[in-house]
Amino acid sequence: MERTNPPRLSPPTGFSHAVTATGSRIVFLAGQTALNAEGTIVGATLTDQFELALTNLLTALEASGGTPAELTRVTVYTTDVAAYRTEARGLGAVWRRHARRDYPAMAVIGVSRLWDEEALVELDGIAVLP
Repeated sequence: MERTNPPRLSPPTGFSHAVTATGSRIVFLAGQTALNAEGTIVGATLTDQFELALTNLLTALEASGGTPAELTRVTVYTTDVAAYRTEARGLGAVWRRHARRDYPAMAVIGVSRLWDEEALVELDGIAVLP
């Protein structure tokens, strides 16, 4: 993986502007929310739900033979962009605790709702494995 952050662009915080990947396997990760193993959304706050959604995403990636460092793209869908911005420091701490500092290319997209009405955030991604 080569992460590219051109000096002519705003310094990235918690993401990379571009990721170039070469490998032999591409893993497309379905959207993950804060669903527990029983199929119930858990977590009262955006940060709580983000942590479980990220854990679920990384669990699917690990089951496919990948690691967080091989994530090339993650899209975050949230029902409250303002809360996401407010909680950005805490969300960044959650990311670093679970996925370290090998940031993929990322986008945050505001949505009116997610499949499960209680869900505040959903993450999907793409990884390239060696």
